[in-house]
Amino acid sequence: MDRMLELDPPQARAEEVAGGYLAALAQVLAQVPAEALVRTVELLLEARADGRRVYIMGNGGSAATASHFACDLVKTAQVPGLAPLRVFSLTDNTPLLTAWANDSAYEHTFAQQITALVEPGDLVIGISASGNSPNIVAGIAAASAIGARTVGLLGFDGGASRELVDVALHIRCDNYGLVEDTHLAVGHAITATLRRLLENQARAEDLGASSSCHVAVASGSGG
Repeated sequence: MDRMLELDPPQARAEEVAGGYLAALAQVLAQVPAEALVRTVELLLEARADGRRVYIMGNGGSAATASHFACDLVKTAQVPGLAPLRVFSLTDNTPLLTAWANDSAYEHTFAQQITALVEPGDLVIGISASGNSPNIVAGIAAASAIGARTVGLLGFDGGASRELVDVALHIRCDNYGLVEDTHLAVGHAITATLRRLLENQARAEDLGASSSCHVAVASGSGG
């Protein structure tokens, strides 16, 4: 028999590999640390309430996640009637990134931006699968020195970043793709949670204003 006929058809092998990856992703997603996720939501709500800014940074695929997360937090989490989150991705200014990388060192690309932009009480989020990216580690250290709060979306063993951040949202997995996919899903989960909580807040404020109006009308009637 022709040996080629003994092999599985390509589509069957593709289905097995893809199915195995997606099954593994489901297992990793189920292990997202709920406490760290909730604490990250709380820090974002506090930053919004206090009028503070949020800065997000990452390399490679995590740079795309940083931009995506910033977009979602500004747009998708925005609720009419309430002040929006003020969120910026430090990966989006290509001229500034390449200038620091060329004139100084790549590991300074985020720390130098943070030194220039971040104020005490702001929130800085670093995204790194390994947790050891030198520019993420340096950026977190710079943010902490300024007095900013820090969150790390991390993978593998958490790396050096895990010991530096205030909140480590650590995905315990040693596969880059699975960690990056999970970080993106975490961003969507945080965004959805923020929007729901802010919608509830706006609804409560509307009800409170409506009740006050009724009381004022009632007390002022009969004149």
